[in-house]
Amino acid sequence: MKEKLSLSVKPHTYLYAACFSVLLIVFSVFVLLDAFVIPKAYAVMDAETTDAVDSAPPADTADTAGTKPTEPVMGDMSYQDENIDLKIEKVNENGVVFYVAELKLSDVKYIKTAFAKGTFGKNINEKTSVMAEENNALFAINGDYCGFRDTGVIMRGGKLLRTKPRSNRRGLVLDKNGELLIIDEKKLTKEKLEELGAVECFSFGPTLVVDGKVDINDTGTSKDLNPRTAIGQIEPLHYLFIVVDGRTKKSKGMKFPELAEEFYKRGCKTAYNLDGGGSATMWFNGRVINSPTDGKYVGEREVSDIIYIGKK
Repeated sequence: MKEKLSLSVKPHTYLYAACFSVLLIVFSVFVLLDAFVIPKAYAVMDAETTDAVDSAPPADTADTAGTKPTEPVMGDMSYQDENIDLKIEKVNENGVVFYVAELKLSDVKYIKTAFAKGTFGKNINEKTSVMAEENNALFAINGDYCGFRDTGVIMRGGKLLRTKPRSNRRGLVLDKNGELLIIDEKKLTKEKLEELGAVECFSFGPTLVVDGKVDINDTGTSKDLNPRTAIGQIEPLHYLFIVVDGRTKKSKGMKFPELAEEFYKRGCKTAYNLDGGGSATMWFNGRVINSPTDGKYVGEREVSDIIYIGKK
């Protein structure tokens, strides 16, 4: 008869396996916490830093109010003074609710940006409404949620904060003349941004309208119906902001071609998508105008940054 082989496992083998499993779990938990929970401050910003700096003289093409009232005129969905002309329209068509804010300025300095808790970093977030109130804003939308990622060229108030570009993606630059420029992120070096006179640089996308034509060529973007936030430009110091509600029975959201078409038909020569989904928020004069939701939770999502218009 053949002798049977008996295999024995030493007790310490089980101990090694158990220790390895525990370490693996701890490492996995740390990675998740590091990615989504643990705050990391990279730069503390002040009000002067996040304002648009060294702006150009007022452009003759931006007649902000026609009669240019000396005292601010505030409406339920509008505001007007000698420097700012803002009108917000609610649109409800084809099962989609969205808000279009048309803005005319006398100077680019009225476009400002802010970070949650005044800090550029990772996992440092606040609601759009909170940041708007903290910065005495008149109007605000959520920005590009730059604190959620480690890549993407980021500039705020003329200060370059991150230089690592995303591959095959384009960034949005606001220059000191108030022009919105769409440029391949790999070309957005410190020298290039200085040459452009850049004041702000956002990293999200995709592009929607480039040189007056619908252009959605960026890769890796969602093709689904979703809430959206985007910014566009018609002419110098004349802008559009669109925030789309979605993931509800009242509003299904938009795909990018539909969003691009809204900017195009309103005469925008440039338009760029910002963070959407549960982040999509439009705020005006102390209240949230739209209905933010991620499809599960109803209400604002905390984000890392906003674009806003300061009060007079």
